[in-house]
Amino acid sequence: MKKIFALALAAMMVLAAFAGCSNGNSAKDDSFVIGGIGPLTGDYATYGVSVKQGAELAVKEINEAGGINGVPVTLLFEDDQVDAEMAVNAYNKLMDDGMDVSLGAVTSGACIAVSEKAHEDGILMITPSGSQVECIQYDNAFRICFADPEQGVNAAKFLANNNVAKKIAIIYDKSNDYSNGFKESFVASAAELGLEIVSEQAFTNQSNTDFSVQLQAIASTDAELIFLPIYAQEAAYILTQAKSAGMDQIFFGGDGLDGIIEKIGADNIAATEGLMFLTPFDTQADEQNIKFTADYQAAYNATPDQFAGDGYDAIYTIKAAAEHAGVKPGDKDFNEKIIAAMTEITVDGTTGTMQWAADGAPNKAAAVVVLHDGVPSAYVGK
Repeated sequence: MKKIFALALAAMMVLAAFAGCSNGNSAKDDSFVIGGIGPLTGDYATYGVSVKQGAELAVKEINEAGGINGVPVTLLFEDDQVDAEMAVNAYNKLMDDGMDVSLGAVTSGACIAVSEKAHEDGILMITPSGSQVECIQYDNAFRICFADPEQGVNAAKFLANNNVAKKIAIIYDKSNDYSNGFKESFVASAAELGLEIVSEQAFTNQSNTDFSVQLQAIASTDAELIFLPIYAQEAAYILTQAKSAGMDQIFFGGDGLDGIIEKIGADNIAATEGLMFLTPFDTQADEQNIKFTADYQAAYNATPDQFAGDGYDAIYTIKAAAEHAGVKPGDKDFNEKIIAAMTEITVDGTTGTMQWAADGAPNKAAAVVVLHDGVPSAYVGK
């Protein structure tokens, strides 16, 4: 009996060991698990929710078409509330749940923290929208969006090439990595292109609802345009307060302003009239984007923004890399092969046609949209 008990105990220990290898995910043995992290609650939830929903739509389409290399896809998504420590905890949970490929995190600070963990684990990480340079500092990390410095350069070139304005004021969030990186590259490029920065006004995310001081300072200058390298939440306050103050400068920003209509509300849409911002995403750009927009609206009763497109494209990029490498989760050298495939693929996404160099940055075109009656339309320019 002692021998039988010992054999039974040994068998139970072996089964427990195998259960540990499954990382707690009952679907792990027959699923390609992709893990995402981003703000799903709080002031910046619009970005995380958009990325999550865009990714969900792509996963649904892929599974209906047979999965990735015949393996169904499971998307797991965790809320980090734009907090780096919460993002790392979320990453660890996703790894415990069997994550094969990481979407990093939606915002830059959180993404940088997650990238350290993904590098240690050696798994492929593709951030849809982590735009700071350090988000993809390791050779296993890639991004869908533009980097902050790229946006700054592109914004300055657009304003100069199209003679939009020569004298520019800036309102930026000095406590935010995205805002600082975007602003600094814009200022450097603007100087080279003959644009004049007449005022730089800073704020912190601890005091981001009243911008009267910054706007009054700018009103005393001859600024023709106010540059906003910030997120939509703060931009909504700035635009409504500027309109109330009778300011008539042009407002221009980057991809962080996508989603401004939701933030500003129906009663204040007039304050966004003529607002311009850089984006690689246009809902009506081509047949693919028209279909994506219609499917997204049907699924979520909302119009997709760039972040939804980023999430959608990130999933299809993972699919393209896995199919190019010919690998499935659990295959020998899965991580090495799918990472290597990233620099060998081309993806025709909703945010543009993309290829990736070894530095993890996408090579794709930027565009500018202008809002009229709350609706973005392509800006014809250079």
